[in-house]
Amino acid sequence: MFDFKFQPETYFSEEATSVLLIRISFPESTWGEQISIYAHQGQGKITYEAVDFYGSEYLLITSSSFEPLTFDDAVYLVEGMQLHPEQEESGMQLVLDGIPEAESIFYPEMKRYFAEKRKNFGLD
Repeated sequence: MFDFKFQPETYFSEEATSVLLIRISFPESTWGEQISIYAHQGQGKITYEAVDFYGSEYLLITSSSFEPLTFDDAVYLVEGMQLHPEQEESGMQLVLDGIPEAESIFYPEMKRYFAEKRKNFGLD
């Protein structure tokens, strides 16, 4: 059973105000890209951004928060990710094919959650 209410105390240290929050890949994607979600601390809140190797930006359901996300919210962040409207007409939609593999040092159960979800859909 997953602890969907789990919430890290913080993402940041005294030295770091930006961190790699979640690393995502879509094995079924014909592009095979890796997408990274970063968390940045500033002006009293945490902002989130998702980018790939080419610098393409993705829309996130939650763009900011005042405290770290719960595990449930972090999963929703990954599952709700969308292409920026300007890129929808390109072949970029192929990047988000299938159910992702995802991992995070802040959410230890994330890798297992998505592995089980992929298995339930007959992937892997």
